Amino acid sequence: MGNIYLAHLMVMVVVVLFLGVFLPCLCQGDSDYDTTAVYVVTLRHAPVSHYYGELRREVNSFKDAAPAPGRTQFNKPRRYDNITKTDKRYGSYISQVHDSLLKKVLNGEKYLKLYSYHYLINGFAVLVTQKQAEKLSRSSEVSNVVLDFSVRTATTHTPQFLGLPQGAWFQEGGFETAGEGVVIGFVDTGIDPTHPSFGDSKSNHPYPVPGHFSGICEVTRDFPSGSCNRKLVGARHFAASAITRGIFNSTQDYASPFDGDGHGTHTAAVAAGNHGIPVIVAGHHFGNASGMAPRSHIAVYKALYKSFGGFAADVVAAIDQAAQDGVDIISLSITPNRRPPGVATFFNPIDMALLSAVKAGIFVVQAAGNTGPSPTSMFSFSPWIFTVGAASHDRVYSNSIFLGNNVTIPGAGLAPGTDESKLYKLIHAHHALSNDTTVADDMYVGECQDANKFNKDLIKGNLLMCSYSIRFVLGLSTIKRASETAKNLSAAGVVFYMDPYVIGFQLNPVAMKMPSIIIASTNDSKILMQYYNSSLEIDAVSKKIVKFGAVASICGGLKANYGSAAPKVMYYSARGPDPEDSLPHEADILKPNLLAPGSFIWAAWSSGAADSVEFLGENFALMSGTSMAAPHVAGLAALIKQKFPSFSPAAIGSALSTTASLYDKSGGPIMAQRSYASPELNESPATPFDMGSGFVNASGALNPGLIFDSVPLPFEAVEFMWGYDDYMSFLCGINGSAPVVLNYTGQDCGLFNSTVYGPDLNLPSITISKLNQSRIVQRTVQNTAQNESYSVGWTAPYGVSLKVSPTHFSIGSGEKQILSVLLNATVNSSVSSFGRIGLFGNQGHVLNIPISIMVKISSNTTTS
Repeated sequence: MGNIYLAHLMVMVVVVLFLGVFLPCLCQGDSDYDTTAVYVVTLRHAPVSHYYGELRREVNSFKDAAPAPGRTQFNKPRRYDNITKTDKRYGSYISQVHDSLLKKVLNGEKYLKLYSYHYLINGFAVLVTQKQAEKLSRSSEVSNVVLDFSVRTATTHTPQFLGLPQGAWFQEGGFETAGEGVVIGFVDTGIDPTHPSFGDSKSNHPYPVPGHFSGICEVTRDFPSGSCNRKLVGARHFAASAITRGIFNSTQDYASPFDGDGHGTHTAAVAAGNHGIPVIVAGHHFGNASGMAPRSHIAVYKALYKSFGGFAADVVAAIDQAAQDGVDIISLSITPNRRPPGVATFFNPIDMALLSAVKAGIFVVQAAGNTGPSPTSMFSFSPWIFTVGAASHDRVYSNSIFLGNNVTIPGAGLAPGTDESKLYKLIHAHHALSNDTTVADDMYVGECQDANKFNKDLIKGNLLMCSYSIRFVLGLSTIKRASETAKNLSAAGVVFYMDPYVIGFQLNPVAMKMPSIIIASTNDSKILMQYYNSSLEIDAVSKKIVKFGAVASICGGLKANYGSAAPKVMYYSARGPDPEDSLPHEADILKPNLLAPGSFIWAAWSSGAADSVEFLGENFALMSGTSMAAPHVAGLAALIKQKFPSFSPAAIGSALSTTASLYDKSGGPIMAQRSYASPELNESPATPFDMGSGFVNASGALNPGLIFDSVPLPFEAVEFMWGYDDYMSFLCGINGSAPVVLNYTGQDCGLFNSTVYGPDLNLPSITISKLNQSRIVQRTVQNTAQNESYSVGWTAPYGVSLKVSPTHFSIGSGEKQILSVLLNATVNSSVSSFGRIGLFGNQGHVLNIPISIMVKISSNTTTS
């Protein structure tokens, strides 16, 4: 799968992030009372972002012109003790407050403070013993102290597949202006600033300086002066927590924003890489790459590292800094390693911290996770986070091998073919060993990792057959070394067959310089081996091979083919329903929110990347995962933010959701892969729990017509909190949540309407985990376009009767309309069923609102 990769926070934990390999949580045992560990301490006093909202809104919004009355303006905050949040004295002041508290509570004891958080979080990270942590937790100024929480990380053609050149880009002036002025922040493994995808001199149209962004660029030996520019506007790294643990290797991990892994460079390029960058890998040209918003600006906050992953103290510092710097969008490919325990999954440090970022007007995109395809495998939980699942797109690279018995076997491999007019002998690695090598001496010799163990005279000019075992999956053996072996032996090509013990492994195509193919199917590999073995002539006495009779030619896989069965939900993409707790009970929130391309994505790769041996030293890599899907949406969100600067995070999410497509390229329903093993053979129509609202429609999202915005405050409010009060009411409505809300936010649930539940949030979907007889749900839409008349249609979920009123309405520009939805359970059933509401405007706007009902309890006795 490749790299399938904070609001006021009162509880935070140290997060261990591992890239690629999932490792156990490095927690302190209860017996280690005097052993030091990193704790994140949060205080009861709110951070600056909770007192002074920087995003201000005036009346008369939703104009398509340049910022004017009604547009969100980026203003400096009011003074806080005569110190602004952009003033260095502010950070120093908060740091002094934290230092004073530590000195008072710990009174001469040894400790090490790593960070002071002040913008999204009022707190600090500190290295102390468990006994000292308990002292801090008893302080009246401290809200909470918590330790350890592990998490994991979850394109040349996708702009065309999404219709950007003739659609969204064209509408706004072409790729030369797409996303200009919008800053996307990436909390990831860093970036390679030398990559042409991040240069600012390629275009004749100079990049502007984003005036609202105040970030800086670190200068180190690995990240020298001049690394940043008007494209890459900020870059920092955060590793204090890792350093205190003694696991940070500055040579391997780079004590700078430089990307030693590759993942961060890849995700940044998917979202905002420059347009028209040639993709050349293994000497082959695979087209030209572009990000979704190629003129957007990139800000990098490195908090993840190849050798050990990362820790929450560092991640929190990175996100807090990103928000303070003024990013417009945050792209995250991080999910928890397990469901958070407690009252509800929403009460976890990442989600609660991101609530503050959303309150500050930042649109947050998160990968759904690569834990599919089982139901309730979702690892992005909260309604204020936009969760993206992974889908395929229509480009495939087809390779095949033609056998001498007229059988053609499909395979993978971005490699050239052999001479079309010639068949070559097939020689198995075990049958071409040098005189001093035996299989008994080296049981892995069949993986072709060392040319010195083979008879060159026997292999020269022929096709070398090598075993693809679990060792390739684990990185102990590599395609690259096997290819080098074949080259050193003067082979005509190399054929990898799948070891029968490698079951259900899905292979990314690998770029190879010489004619090569990987037969990814164990069944097809058996067919190859049967043909090979049956063609051998063996001396009856000596039992030695006297003739290799099997011949074949490799057709090659450099040419892309385009099909119609796309998009489809990839098997690894995490699925709903959204778990509300660790039991789990289902939440009344739709997850994922949307699908985007995440499979076989070409994008920039770091020159120092060590995450994928197969792309070591290359400038581009082909990767798969929800980590690749999330930055697609981050880039498209930048296009929306550019056109509608006043859109709140909820409005951006609405525009993306209501315009999503429900169909594949052929006009059929989007299919979902249901099995890890042989996913292509186990598919069925996708439901909202697989695909959310559907597959992202880039052009449609720029012209949504109506939006579902969060509307907790009147339009005339000076400080618009982007639905924060709605979300707080929702959290307070969870049974037993009041003390948890107080700990996380420092706010009393008595101040909020605690009768607001998931279905009451003004989301562009309706999800009900238990429909007990009947329920009325309301939604408010607002018109972002010209005057328009709408008709309303719907398809009711099975076992539910549905009525929407009004069925027709006219709405002026900027006006709002309330829709009432009456749902009645008509059968008793615990099987989820799905429906949709459609809003059809006479000016061409069409909105799709998915409905998901799980348990249905009817007043009659009918049972499904």
